[in-house]
Amino acid sequence: MTQVNTFQLNSSKDEAQKAAFQLSAPQDDCAVMFASPHSGRHYPDEFQSLLRVPLMDLRRVEDAFIDQMISPVSELGIGTLSAVFARSYVDLNRSETELDSRMFSDGAPTPAGERSPRVEAGLGCIPRIAASGQDIHVRKLSRDEAEARLQEAYRPYHRALTNWLNLIKRRCGRSVLIDCHSMPSLVAGRRIRTDIIIGTRHGASCDEGLARTVENHFLALGYKVARNIPYAGGYCTQHHGRPLEDRHALQIEINRRLYMDEDTVRLKPGFYKLQSDMKALGLSIMNWAEGTRMLNSQRT
Repeated sequence: MTQVNTFQLNSSKDEAQKAAFQLSAPQDDCAVMFASPHSGRHYPDEFQSLLRVPLMDLRRVEDAFIDQMISPVSELGIGTLSAVFARSYVDLNRSETELDSRMFSDGAPTPAGERSPRVEAGLGCIPRIAASGQDIHVRKLSRDEAEARLQEAYRPYHRALTNWLNLIKRRCGRSVLIDCHSMPSLVAGRRIRTDIIIGTRHGASCDEGLARTVENHFLALGYKVARNIPYAGGYCTQHHGRPLEDRHALQIEINRRLYMDEDTVRLKPGFYKLQSDMKALGLSIMNWAEGTRMLNSQRT
């Protein structure tokens, strides 16, 4: 399996240019790609110098270890793409126009800072607030600083994801993106008891058969599963999910309490079971993709 752009990073004293992603290329006959846009853990030194909050506040909003959890699916021939830069530096599951112009001393780098509930909450493409609710930065950013983050971390990841999904579609006649995330076990003081939330944009981003395949896989393993509430899928799912064109995208949210200590951002033994279960899920999705492709070819 081809491996490129691989790094294991947190903060780094070596500020040479970093690759924006880790990639394991899919086999030629595989229609499936797993992605992890929020598991990056590289915090550039210049970014750390701007922090108003402790670094641990930012680490607690990472989808920590999700890139490692999905990595064994590459042994099946499935492609994987994972972020390197931390989501507090730039959030890859947002449109690059979702920027709060009030964060910048001379205006946002995109033509119009897109207003959205996520931007209003401080969770735009360049986030404003940390897990504690405090501002991340000690000062306003310049337009050039924001543009540098988009150029360095955001656009390379999305070019790679788009290019690979397009190539998969040409090779296999369809593409399947499984966008993998983790969710906190406590939101606004309320404990999330669901283990897995499947996001399909309320049916708009993927075939129902794919959603049932994923749902039934986790249910059979004893997980508590829900769909679309409160996470229906973000920018990546929305952007790449066009089931009428046989381009499918589904988001998976995994409750962090199952596999990590959320305060210290350390693994718990449950990680290894989930890692095995995710690999088995990959095989189920491959079988679904191949089976429906064969069925469609017979109909035509």
